Amino acid sequence: MREEYNQKGDTWPKVLTYNYEKYGDTRKAMRHKSYGIWQPYTWKDYYLNVKALALGFMSLGLQPGDKVLIVGDNAPEWYYAELAAHAGHGVSVGAYSDLTPREIRYIAENSEAGFAVVQDQEQVDKFLQIKGALPRLKKVIYWNYKGLAHYDDPLLVGIREVLELGGKYEEEHPGLFERNVESGNADDACAIVYTSGTTGRAPKGAVHTYRTLRAGAEYHLRLDPWRDHDNLVPYLPPVWINEQWFSIGCHLLSACTLNFAEGPETQQRDISETGPSIVFRGARLWESQAALVLARISSADPINRFAYRVFMPLGERMAEASSKREKPSLFQRMIYRVADAAFFAPIRRTLGLQNARICYTTGSILSPDALKFYHALNLPLKNLYGSTEGGALTGARGGDIRLDTVGPAHRGAEVRTTDEGEIVYRQAGTFVGYYNDSAKTAEVLKDGWFHSGDRGFIRDDGHLVFVDRLKDTVPLAGGETLAPQFMESRLRFSPYVKDAWVLGGPDGRYASAVIVMDYHNVARWAGDKRVPYSTFTELAQRSEVYELVGQDIDRVNQTLPPGSRVRKYVILHKEFDPDEKEVTRNRKLRRAWLEERYRDLIEAIYGDRTEAPIDARAGRGEGSPETTRTTLRIQSVGGAG
Repeated sequence: MREEYNQKGDTWPKVLTYNYEKYGDTRKAMRHKSYGIWQPYTWKDYYLNVKALALGFMSLGLQPGDKVLIVGDNAPEWYYAELAAHAGHGVSVGAYSDLTPREIRYIAENSEAGFAVVQDQEQVDKFLQIKGALPRLKKVIYWNYKGLAHYDDPLLVGIREVLELGGKYEEEHPGLFERNVESGNADDACAIVYTSGTTGRAPKGAVHTYRTLRAGAEYHLRLDPWRDHDNLVPYLPPVWINEQWFSIGCHLLSACTLNFAEGPETQQRDISETGPSIVFRGARLWESQAALVLARISSADPINRFAYRVFMPLGERMAEASSKREKPSLFQRMIYRVADAAFFAPIRRTLGLQNARICYTTGSILSPDALKFYHALNLPLKNLYGSTEGGALTGARGGDIRLDTVGPAHRGAEVRTTDEGEIVYRQAGTFVGYYNDSAKTAEVLKDGWFHSGDRGFIRDDGHLVFVDRLKDTVPLAGGETLAPQFMESRLRFSPYVKDAWVLGGPDGRYASAVIVMDYHNVARWAGDKRVPYSTFTELAQRSEVYELVGQDIDRVNQTLPPGSRVRKYVILHKEFDPDEKEVTRNRKLRRAWLEERYRDLIEAIYGDRTEAPIDARAGRGEGSPETTRTTLRIQSVGGAG
């Protein structure tokens, strides 16, 4: 298989050229839903758009090594822009569309971006607001023209105009694009991928070459071979490393079809229409979908609730047997086939997973509870482990899935743990270094070994068990070790818990939890139970809601040693907000920031108080400038330790 991939070339533009020459307009490379209609784009379309855009970039002054910052939701234009930057010997840089102007400015300044390719008026307005701080920025190119007809800033240009410039540049410089593609090298820097920013004050830019990115893509293609007739729907644009591996690398190497939803708000419906065969999502999304299913079942008719109580335990037993490499009895297999046809298959269709044969959870580790849930539904979901800097490290090969591990290391990767339990590894996909920050690079990359900052251990069967971030594990006063991420993921496996923040308190006194309720599901539950409320804040502090969430805390506590169980919890008056730096854009907790922001609340929890005053925005706390003072209840957990 590797030999076949090597024939395609050692850079992404070369692989694109190979696919264009092999498939032309006979096979779809992409489909994009627009105004309710799926628009196909062949490999010829992909290639010609990249070619024209690359030449357009060069006509506007793109030089080798220049950075092209891309900001927007998933769309073919994002991929055209990234490959066009590569074809011009430039470097692509991605940013999430919901970043604030200040956050965009940081990434543009830090990466020294010379060009920006953006989606729409909203992103254009951000750049016009910060352009005075970006003297290197030559042009901002937009691909959605709505609302921009009367903008006359010379910094701006539409993508159609750039494509036309590319056509003219081709006439003046025939063969330039082809020569540029051919002269590309596997060790050329091609992308700066920014970390999520959970550590430190700002994200760091990890520099990758074609070789390092391709190594990650090939690792996953060896785990589960992709086919040219496969379909996938990327949830996020190629801002983070997983999309660089899958939506760029694996897509190009396998020549399968990318499907882009009409927009973020229609994504689930559009996925159901396409029925992708390959699905990769962040753990938070898998958790929220499981919570949605559980919430629907709790409010379903008696027949469906009875079917769930009967069939789900059977599915979980089958999943556990598979994980332990045990063979179920003939009777169990027969009953499971009936359950699958009558109950599990309709749930898979509801989730758009009716054709899924490869399922990955990425970004953070999914709890065994959630994994068992999906395996009970007959979905082969796997935890993967890797990082932006260190590259892809583990994944279960084929069906060798253990629900409590992240799989063995990829062939060709080396992994070990230090005396402190830190996961350290080296392999071909490790990054080159942080952009313009050799000191930070030296802290994590030593003699080719990437020091992950994660704690874990390697089992006798070769599978890696991820525990938590090394700095986040807390030695508790009772002798146990608190692993917050593990507990948080188990708490989120609930229809009523949207987010959870577990902490150990001063001197590791004991575990406590700050809970963010799932407003939609809790509100529906409150309506069914006739619990009165008027705002998010009021509902969160109802005693009935505390009792409801307490049941989930009891569920998790029963799986833990007595010394590490949650003893107190608070239901927060609002959701964690990325604009307030409480979580990253992909919903990872920024623990240091949370500890600073909620210092008074933490002091109240560990000061044996039963309530804590806190500032709260009016309504649901989303965008309202009015601030009021509210009081949060601090609830003790009976029998926690």
